[in-house]
Amino acid sequence: MPTIDRHDAVFVLDLGDTENRFHPDWIAEVNAHLDQVEKDASALVTTASGKIWSNGLDLEWLMEHPEQFPAYTSSVHDLLARMLSLPMITVAALQGHTFAAGAMLSLCHDFRIMRADRGYWCLPEADINIPFSVGMSALIQARLTPQTAHQAMVTARRFGGQEAYARQIVDEAAPEAEVREKALALATAHVPKAGPALQTIKTRMYAGVLAALKSESDKAPDAQLLGRP
Repeated sequence: MPTIDRHDAVFVLDLGDTENRFHPDWIAEVNAHLDQVEKDASALVTTASGKIWSNGLDLEWLMEHPEQFPAYTSSVHDLLARMLSLPMITVAALQGHTFAAGAMLSLCHDFRIMRADRGYWCLPEADINIPFSVGMSALIQARLTPQTAHQAMVTARRFGGQEAYARQIVDEAAPEAEVREKALALATAHVPKAGPALQTIKTRMYAGVLAALKSESDKAPDAQLLGRP
């Protein structure tokens, strides 16, 4: 399960040491930690402990609980919107595979530093026949260049660290041992920016994305999101 650690004014949120899928309990735990972050921190680094940063939606759980589909998808959209608009600088330290909704969560951070030698950043939805929601599409297209967004979304290409940097998916590709250290240094450098003004900048910059994510949370989700008839 996710844990949180403090480094002066910077909090480090560790998503866990497994696949870190978006199980409802996992989402609740992340939100609880973000409550503390918003109360006490001035910057945030999000990382993980295993070979995976996050593999996204917990599809196995969701298929076993279809009646919870609307509430579950709403909680995912809400988490993406919350991370995107936090009133502080956020840095994703991608030490391992970052897939699907996990990749989208990484895009909600202001900066991303990825391990250079191993691991992939990927949106596999085209390969697994799951369309992106309107809110998710808006998020991806707002945070990536048009060419990269198109290739990532339509072909499900897997980007290694160096290529992810070249395609501007991440801001830096670094050796594994340096990923968290560099993320922490970057977050620390921006501690003075935390506050309502920064949050207003973010919410105005991404007003369309946030509105799309909120709209997804407010309406009954499209059953085709998971290939349901």
